[in-house]
Amino acid sequence: MAATHSARAQRLRDAGYRLTSARLAVLEALERSQGHVTSAELLQMTPDVGRASVYRALDLFTRLAIVRPAWLQDSSTPRYLLLPDGHHHHILCTACDRVIDFDDCHLEPLQRELETRYGMRLRGHLLEFYGRCPDCVDRTEG
Repeated sequence: MAATHSARAQRLRDAGYRLTSARLAVLEALERSQGHVTSAELLQMTPDVGRASVYRALDLFTRLAIVRPAWLQDSSTPRYLLLPDGHHHHILCTACDRVIDFDDCHLEPLQRELETRYGMRLRGHLLEFYGRCPDCVDRTEG
């Protein structure tokens, strides 16, 4: 990897972890894919990284709130989602399984309140809404 690392790689370093070639390869694969990938897909995207190293990297990234596993569309296999700034948001269509990402959750006041109330230092969240997309609404009304 080049001398300049992504902000997520810098978060690893700032948390006291070494930027190993395996961690950087997994992180780069996640960033290239926009972070909606399964562990099997990550293994295919990082053929020079061992299976155990991929899983250890995913575990570390989850603990550091860089990614979160999410079970989308009734899947038994999680997809790993990048958490820009510690959070990630979806709207899921319950009819066609369409997934819409959105950034503006406006939950900072709630996060501060929860931190105060429970004495926690929150590092991230995953927010999902469920409903029907415009195409599916049109099909059921037409």
